[in-house]
Parts: sequence; structure tokens; C-alpha cells
Amino acid sequence: MATIYQVAERAGVSLSTVSRVLNGRKTVNENLRAKVEQAMQELNYRPSSVARSLATSRTDSVGVLVSELNSPFFGDLMQAVESTLREADKHVIITVGHNNLETEKDAVEFLISRNCDALIMHVEAMSDDYLREINANRVPISVVNRQVEGLESACVCLDNERGGYLATQHLIELGHTNIACISGPSKARDARLRLAGHRRALAEAGIPWSEQLYYEGRYQEEDGKQGLQTLLSRNKPFTALVCANDWMASGAMSCARDLGMNLPYDLSIIGFDDAVFAHHVYPRLTTVKNPIYQMGEMSARHILNAVYGQSLAVKTLFDPKLIMRESTIFHKA
Repeated sequence: MATIYQVAERAGVSLSTVSRVLNGRKTVNENLRAKVEQAMQELNYRPSSVARSLATSRTDSVGVLVSELNSPFFGDLMQAVESTLREADKHVIITVGHNNLETEKDAVEFLISRNCDALIMHVEAMSDDYLREINANRVPISVVNRQVEGLESACVCLDNERGGYLATQHLIELGHTNIACISGPSKARDARLRLAGHRRALAEAGIPWSEQLYYEGRYQEEDGKQGLQTLLSRNKPFTALVCANDWMASGAMSCARDLGMNLPYDLSIIGFDDAVFAHHVYPRLTTVKNPIYQMGEMSARHILNAVYGQSLAVKTLFDPKLIMRESTIFHKA
């Protein structure tokens, strides 16, 4: 295997010149750069990643911390981050926080111990103060689906309140006035914002809020099934159901069919996220698009700019979009 010394000898340059070429320094004379690159090609030289990291104090690796793995939402996020970073010859190390403070902190310590150059995180349990401390004193971060004061340029998120508003407004425009809601966990910021949007739409339409038409879930499919059963058991009629994500909407649809309901005529159902299966369920699911792939891409771009000196365009706030399909229908009063 060829060495850096052989490359320098073949190119007729110093070791420091070869090192500067390998590290991408722009100060290298173009003629010398061409000689080094030609020598590397002739010798089939492959630079050592360890040697490069020692020279640059970087490992070209980025840590990615997500809440869960068993979800298309996080699958899209990880795919976007990995593909964007790979195009820039960077690699990812992935770990999971499970929305638990100690688990999230352990995951951060693990990633930092692996000498990651930066962290991209989707976390719920960590405080804003803790996130600011990591970014200021330990390693640069980017936060997905959350706004942290003082780190605005490093946060890529969706207007979740408006998303919740759009979902309920759509049902109201279809003539529904008795609208039930299965929300995400109240400890999750995005769930609280989506619920706030739901309540704002009700208030604007003069529809009173009812605890009897509310069920708190955990973003799991089973919560949609259990939530619908619980709401129906309260004997307060409703013709439409808002679910805070597509998994819970899918569970509610499955439960409704098991109970003999004819969807959407007996019950209109709307989800949130526009997961890949949303247009495969029957009836196809009306939902609010959460562009998590694009958000992951922007988060990776922020890191490429902040840590690796690139100059890529970064969008930090995304607008939700209503995706109308067949699971919602006009209600005749």
C-alpha cells in the first residue's frame, strides 16, 4: 500500500504540501495540487482517515440522535441526514433517546465520546439550557422539530400549531361541528402545539372545547385504537376525528372498521405527517404534510456550513400543507 511519503516523492513536493492537498486547503498552488493528485492516482493512494482526523482535528462524522427507530417519520429524517452528509463525504453515527432524559443524555455522551464533529438531534426531554450548553461548550448541534431560544439558526422546525389548525379547519369547512381529537403526549412540544391549533380552529368557529372529545395518546398505532374506543364509550356523538399523527389515525381507522363503521361516511378521520403509508390505507388518509425529509436535509446543511465551511442555503421554518384524500367527507347537518 502506498504511503504519503511515496506520494510526496512521486509528485516532487514536500510532505506538508501533500497534507494540505489532502485536507482541502485552498492555499495550495494549482500546479502543485495537480501533481499531488496525479501521483495519488498513479500510486492508487488512499488517505488514512485516522491520519486525516489527526491533521484536521475532525473525524468527518456527525452524531444523529432520534427519539425512536420504529417509525417512518424518523426513517425519513435519518435517510435525509445520511444522504446529505454522504454527498459531502461525511458519515453518521445514529443512536436513540426514547424521549427519556437520562437516555438522551447517555446518547449525547456516547456520540461525543466517538469524537463526532457535530450532533443532529430530535429530542424532547432535554431542556433548552442543556442544549445551549452542549452547543456552546462541547460540540456544535442542530435541533430538528424544535425551536430553542438563542439557537434559532441551528433549529429546523415545522409550524405545528398551524398544522393542527389546518387539520381541524378542514373538517369544519366540511360541515363537521362535533369533532373528537386524539393528541400526542402532552410532554411533547409538537403535540402541545398541534392541540393548540386544533383548539384555535374550534374557537374561531364558535365550537366549544369538550374534554369528552379528547384523548391523549403517545403517537403509537395502538393509541388510535384505544383512543377511538375510549371516545365512543363516553356516549358523546362525533362525526369527525383529528389524530396528531398518521400512526394513530391508522389505528383509529382499523378500529372503526372492526366496529362495523363505514369510512368515511360514518366517521371522517384526518392524520398528521403524510407518512408513506397514508396513501395505501383504505380509504386513503387525509393528512397534514410534515416535510421531515426536507427538514433533515436542512439540518445536515446547517452542520455542513457551521462545521465544514460550506455555504449552502438553509431553510429553518417549514409551513404545513393539507393533503386531501378520501378519509374525510362533507357532513350534512
